[in-house]
Amino acid sequence: MRLKEDINPLLLQVFRSVVWVYSILTFLPWYLLSGAGVNLQRAKRPKARSTSGRPAGPYRAVNATQRLASTLHPACDTLDKVFEYAVRRFPRRHCLGTREVISEEDEPQPNGKVFKKVILGDYRWLSYSEVFQAAERFGSGLAALGQRPEHNIAIFCETRAEWIISAHACFMNNFPLVTLYATLGGSAIAHGLNETEVTHIITSKDLLQSRLKAILYEVPRLQHIIVVDDKPTAWPGTPRGIMVHNMASVQELGAKPENMSRPRMQPVPSSIAVIMYTSGSTGIPKGVMISHSNLIAGITGMAERIPNLDETDTYIGYLPLAHVLELSAELVCVSHGCRIGYSSPQTLADQSTKIKKGSKGDTSVLKPTLMAAVPEIMDRIYKNVMTKVEEMSRLQRTLFVLAYNYKMEQISKGYTTPLCDRLVFRKVRSLLGGRTRVLLSGGAPLSAATQRFMNICFCCPVGQGYGLTETCGAGSISEKWDYSTGRVGAPLVCSEITLKDWEEGGYFSTDRPYPRGEILIGGPNVTVGYYKNESKNRDDFFTDASGQRWFCTGDIGEIHHDGCLKIIDRKKDLVKLQAGEYVSLGKVEAVLKNCPFIDNICAYANSEESYVISFVVPNQKQLLALAEQRGVHGSWEEICNNAEMEKEVLRIITEAAIGAKLERFEIPRKIRLSAEAWTPETGLVTDAFKLKRKELKSHYQEDIERMYGGK
Repeated sequence: MRLKEDINPLLLQVFRSVVWVYSILTFLPWYLLSGAGVNLQRAKRPKARSTSGRPAGPYRAVNATQRLASTLHPACDTLDKVFEYAVRRFPRRHCLGTREVISEEDEPQPNGKVFKKVILGDYRWLSYSEVFQAAERFGSGLAALGQRPEHNIAIFCETRAEWIISAHACFMNNFPLVTLYATLGGSAIAHGLNETEVTHIITSKDLLQSRLKAILYEVPRLQHIIVVDDKPTAWPGTPRGIMVHNMASVQELGAKPENMSRPRMQPVPSSIAVIMYTSGSTGIPKGVMISHSNLIAGITGMAERIPNLDETDTYIGYLPLAHVLELSAELVCVSHGCRIGYSSPQTLADQSTKIKKGSKGDTSVLKPTLMAAVPEIMDRIYKNVMTKVEEMSRLQRTLFVLAYNYKMEQISKGYTTPLCDRLVFRKVRSLLGGRTRVLLSGGAPLSAATQRFMNICFCCPVGQGYGLTETCGAGSISEKWDYSTGRVGAPLVCSEITLKDWEEGGYFSTDRPYPRGEILIGGPNVTVGYYKNESKNRDDFFTDASGQRWFCTGDIGEIHHDGCLKIIDRKKDLVKLQAGEYVSLGKVEAVLKNCPFIDNICAYANSEESYVISFVVPNQKQLLALAEQRGVHGSWEEICNNAEMEKEVLRIITEAAIGAKLERFEIPRKIRLSAEAWTPETGLVTDAFKLKRKELKSHYQEDIERMYGGK
């Protein structure tokens, strides 16, 4: 993970001597004034222990060994009460913010394509009391349109303020909210809407036109579509029997005295708050039933791991709210009086694809203190910054590398580097606004190299978390003071973790030096189960003798001596090769994604074959430079299909695999370069950028047969 120091050995020794003298002179004052000693003690202390004394567990956080936490605030046992508590405490504080669109224009590209660029203004804010009023009126309006308590209502919308306002309206009125990813295919959307028998759906103008309109005839129960945008007011081509409304008109309807005075049926803790459809990485999306008490327990556990969380914090919301990570993160923020500014992956930073050159991205304007990200986004930031480092002058690059390696050494000891942060990394840190104090990573494993890069360049801890939709996204999160890599921390105060032996994979709780096995998560955050899927519920959920609910994750983990969890494998990712060796496809991918030539990779293996193959989305800049060196010319597709380029990239990947100490049988022997990037829109990855292995296998079936010697 250290960067290569391309510098004269004598000068390097002089630099190290200067650093050594500086460290000696400043260490004691810094140590005493910064509280580093206390932080080191926190990092080294046990964080969880087995309550049974057995290596299999169950393991609980040291501050939750007697009882798991289930509520944030006294008497706030449903989500509407949690929100009302926040409104009473912070009525005039900023709650939800959206940037004003000043102008939009089309920008022609050299390749003939046209990109839409925007210039955005400042954030416009709604206070907590204004959000409450908007939600109250919207919920009243939905009831006036015939939406009944304990009957499902769907939301199919991008991440924006109207999404969370709609959610709170539903929580207040006991309308179970069915959430669907905006990038699901038409058949998956229709499946979710028909399975939950919704009559009302909340959506946006763009998604109604581009995704919903085509399947409306396949959803016969649908009667009302509520569009969160103000314009247009007429929707030609809508099937007979379906009425389309604007959100503002529904709120006006709800504000009428006869509707506002109508008593509303409030939820109880066991009421279903959300039916969250999964991203479908393993097939047809499943609806996970999440109660009010489940979500409150989950956000209670998450909030405990964010030190000094209060109303002075600012969170940037841009991940899909249909994903449990983003929904939970925003509920945590609202419950503590934080403000949430909305963004999108296309407008996040100054260099984002929709931001016009010379204007500001959302992080530069908002300057968030809290941020959640999936590893795919952090990997992109890592590769982009490292590419820019390579383009620096020799002197600039040398200074960056020396500072990077010096800070890495200090972080590994638990120390900070205020001088380096101010002089070297301030510019990189400004990419995320310059005030980020906690980064939460979830959705997939984060590589050690990317985690350490974020620690160093963005000068903040990365809380790597582990959870699933079935556990409200809550399972474990690493502490702020834990700078180790590759681990996901100790169980949250709402959860406990047990390891179950998996004989076929060779993982046992009696293994040395660490107990290993399938991760089972128990606690009040474990959800009610899958909607209308009893067979799956019997397979994946169970309730123990004490009444505690458990979920079988299918992930393999090991518990370290301090009680922290490390994810080491996944049952579904483990393939037995012809000669009997087990290959973890996820492990191969995690190692090779750090190679600068790779933007994305999917490893594949067949039990009837003796070797691993891979589909690779190459980094365009790196591959074009390599093609230039090798004298290979043509379009991007022609370069990716060139056999010589395939061979060159395979050589580079093999060197990276050997350097990362992969076993011989784990190293891909053949690859297919893909000119097409894998995005949620292609259907090859989920909204959280997890690989859809089934779809990828179908997409590359001819290449699989070719690489295994068939056609």
